[in-house]
Amino acid sequence: MSGHSKWSTIKHKKGAQDAKRGKIFTRLIKEITVAARMGGGDPNANPRLRSAIQTAKGENLPKDRIERAIKKGTGELEGAHYEEAVYEGYGPGGAAVMVESLTDNKNRAVADIRHIFAKNGGNLGENGCVAWMFDKKGYLVVEGDKVDEETLLEVALEAGAEDVREDGRNFEVICAPEDFEVVKSAIEEAAIPYIDAEVTMLPQSTTSLAGKQAEQMIRLMEALEDCDDVQKVYTNADIPDDVVERMA
Repeated sequence: MSGHSKWSTIKHKKGAQDAKRGKIFTRLIKEITVAARMGGGDPNANPRLRSAIQTAKGENLPKDRIERAIKKGTGELEGAHYEEAVYEGYGPGGAAVMVESLTDNKNRAVADIRHIFAKNGGNLGENGCVAWMFDKKGYLVVEGDKVDEETLLEVALEAGAEDVREDGRNFEVICAPEDFEVVKSAIEEAAIPYIDAEVTMLPQSTTSLAGKQAEQMIRLMEALEDCDDVQKVYTNADIPDDVVERMA
């Protein structure tokens, strides 16, 4: 799972650039819209919408934009109709890659994603080719120098976390998706800062990459995340710290 934490660090460091390009807000609005369309506009009765709103607030998405996105999802306002799709494939060195998409044009999305894979040393595969390598989990990353390990263990496990693991300079807190909000709230109430918190797809095992393959893998991940139709990208690639630091 170590590669996941390192990729979270890269995303954290480049977050400011993403925000300037409006990428984060666009993805948040899409997720809120789809969550409201599928489960209704009441966050108390719609866990996916509630989680999307909390994430949006954490990224400082203005309240009026959140409300408009909800209304577009429920049909009170006109808006694009987004469809969900998951694409699977392989990156450099055979590393597994999963791509979650929300798009108003599936033909465009799959063409763009296939092109990005091919351009960066990977290839788009068939549905199901790598999904079995991942588990859906609640996931938080806490920097090791910001908290005492025993304190984090006590808070997280008492809140229902399945595991707390050390990954280099970070700690990873893992829980069942349905326990994510409770675990996250407990960590926040204990004033423990985190650099990443999401319900995500964690790899059951990792594929180690080095040198040019590791660099090419990071470029593939970044290119996929820069695609307008892509919401999230997951990989089981384990990338060396020196490559992560240099590329981030």
